[in-house]
Formats: sequence, C-alpha cells, structure tokens
Amino acid sequence: MAIPESRVRHAAISEAPLSVDEVLGALDDPTSGGLVLFVGRVRDHDNGSGVTGLEYAAHPSASDKLAEVCASVAEEYDVQVAAVHRVGSLAIGDAAVLVATCSAHRGSSFDASRALIDRLKAEVPIWKHQLFTDGTEEWVGAP
Repeated sequence: MAIPESRVRHAAISEAPLSVDEVLGALDDPTSGGLVLFVGRVRDHDNGSGVTGLEYAAHPSASDKLAEVCASVAEEYDVQVAAVHRVGSLAIGDAAVLVATCSAHRGSSFDASRALIDRLKAEVPIWKHQLFTDGTEEWVGAP
C-alpha cells in the first residue's frame, strides 16, 4: 500500500497510562477542520457481571498490525490517524485505547474513527483478561 508515512501520525502499544494530549498533538494539522477522538475506558461491568479490573496482553506482532490497520484506514478514508492501545493491568476508569482521525471535513473523520476502532478490535492481536467481582475471570479475544 503506497501511503505517505505522515498519514499515520502515531500508532503504538503502551504499558504506560495513555495520554489524550499526546494523540491530539500527533494530529495537530492546520489543514484539518475535523478531528474525532474515541476513548475506550475500563468499565465496572460486562454482561451483567461486576468487573474489578482488566489485564491486556499483546502478541509481539501487535504493533506492526496496529500500524497496518492505521495505514489502511488512512488510505481508505483520506485522513490522518493516531491510535494507541494499553497493555498490562488497568483499573476501572483507565483509558484502554485511544483512536483519533482528522481530515478537512468532519464526516470523513467520524467514519474513519469508527472504522479504525472496529478494525483495531477485530484485527490487532490484543487480548483482554477480565477479573470479576465474584472471583471468576475470563479471557476475551484470545486464540
């Protein structure tokens, strides 16, 4: 896929807490009239069960796959993109994933941001280990 590197402004897997300012800064562009940011956070429940926290694990190829997904969305929607997913132990309320896109007009950014988070969740090998209030646990998305 022949796409300028500059379209993927930031794509990373991080053990550190995520920074909205870092993602927004990566997309600082005077030609951009619309910027859409999605923040995925750890919630205190899932499917009727209380959740106490999460642990995310990533395959060694996750960073490369995330960059591929970002490049694909950038090309398809003609936008600039940034995405970062956290790994390790997260508490309720922590940001687990940030995705953002910017473009000359808002419509492209809204559509691209939705595609970016959906593709990231479907294609990037990151697995969620949920810890429940009743002491049980569950791996989500693991092979």
